[in-house]
Amino acid sequence: MTSPASTTAASESTAPADVVVGIGAVGFDEVVAVARDGAAVRISDDALAAVATTRTRIEALAADPKPVYGVSTGFGALATRHIPQELRAQLQRSLVRSHAAGSGPEVEREVVRALMLLRLSTLATGRTGVRPVVVETYAALLNAGITPVVYEYGSLGCSGDLAPLAHCALAVMGEGAVRDAAGELRTTAEALAAAGITPVVLEEKEGLALINGTDGMLGQLVLAIHDLRKLLRLADVTAAMSVEALLGTDRVFAADLQALRPHPGQAAAAANMTRLLADSPIVASHNDPTCPIVQDAYSLRCAPTVAGGARDTVAHAEQVAAWELAAAVDNPVVTLDGRVESNGNFHGAPVAYVLDFLAIVVADVASMSERRTDRFLDVARNHGLPPFLADDPGVDSGHMIAQYTQAAIVSELKRLAAPASVDSIPSSAMQEDHVSMGWSAARKLRRAIDGLTRVLAIEALTAARGLDLRAPLQPAPATAAVRETIRTRVEGPGTDRWLAPEIEAVVELAATGRLAEAAEAVVGPLG
Repeated sequence: MTSPASTTAASESTAPADVVVGIGAVGFDEVVAVARDGAAVRISDDALAAVATTRTRIEALAADPKPVYGVSTGFGALATRHIPQELRAQLQRSLVRSHAAGSGPEVEREVVRALMLLRLSTLATGRTGVRPVVVETYAALLNAGITPVVYEYGSLGCSGDLAPLAHCALAVMGEGAVRDAAGELRTTAEALAAAGITPVVLEEKEGLALINGTDGMLGQLVLAIHDLRKLLRLADVTAAMSVEALLGTDRVFAADLQALRPHPGQAAAAANMTRLLADSPIVASHNDPTCPIVQDAYSLRCAPTVAGGARDTVAHAEQVAAWELAAAVDNPVVTLDGRVESNGNFHGAPVAYVLDFLAIVVADVASMSERRTDRFLDVARNHGLPPFLADDPGVDSGHMIAQYTQAAIVSELKRLAAPASVDSIPSSAMQEDHVSMGWSAARKLRRAIDGLTRVLAIEALTAARGLDLRAPLQPAPATAAVRETIRTRVEGPGTDRWLAPEIEAVVELAATGRLAEAAEAVVGPLG
């Protein structure tokens, strides 16, 4: 499953700059650059020095007869067993092999690359105790475009994303299956040999360090935030088109009215819609006391309230993601003063919660969009437009079934909004007795973002037809630019045509950002 919002062709941009992975956090844009655009990574010298320094502490503990969890013991419920020196390499191999137990469809390349970058970022902090060669080999896989095969199911989001990360660790060992830079499925041994990468024989602590993090759910959160920033601007564009074509008013979006309820997201959305509707002959045509419409429906009047609330939720998710990007998640962890301490930082609850929050707002923004589309099709509510925007109603059905498609997606989005993070299934003989299900929250959010993209695209398609049918009155310059962008791919009103390809064409325009960019070319960047 690949979200349409993530399908911008790499050829549309220049080659991304290298991403330097150091002791500090990687940024949002850097994650996207590596995950989607194939940016190369480079480990800073200070990070490699910190890794080497910390490794000496692990090696000292490995030689100590006193058991240390993760260094000289088993794992999870098996942590009570002290592992002798001669079995510790086998211990690390066995850990990775046994935990690489995923099942189901393959996970998207961009998700695997994001989680690999984030695990690499934690390794580079020097808090995990791995050797520099492990860090360098992990980076080499990313730079060679080698993507381990990771499966949909296997993570409970506590002790991190164990199975997904274990499949990546397996590749570092030269085992398992990968996709090469061309996307071909190959054995890891073949792909590494072709890239000139030597597999790593893991030593004490290293297998655990490679698999014990929340990187999968965090990577998907970062990608989702990136997509939602764009989609919420598009939601303002499609709402403005609908308000205009349904003879709504822009007076309700006035800044002084929004200031009475000072949510920053609401103010931004209302300001966007005001700018998008500026200089609209359609809006001006009924902006007088004789207009029989006293108040617009909620789906028009309250659009900034809903889209604004979604913005503020994304802002909260961004803050959580920023904290996570600055984290070094491992257990046990090597502290700055050299202690090796067990901890609970691998629990995915903080990330799982905001992934679920975002799925809720995605469903609601889409639900309001679908309601606006439905108004276009009902002669009792569309203020003079033909039934279903059909050319010859009765002979033609117009956009009747396009709304059905929206409705089906919105219904699915409501099911996806049910939070994953309220569930917990104990594992590891009750040692891991509460889990976050954050990976599951991330997977359903990706499907939800795909759905929102499609719902907004159908609203844009329908609103563009509505604007055409208001001729000779013309829309605002900004909304007209969006309509004309749609018209480069889809013809205007007429007798019924095969609608599915037209919907997909506009989905692509929505996903690649071209619809919102058309409006921004007129009014400047939207907030």
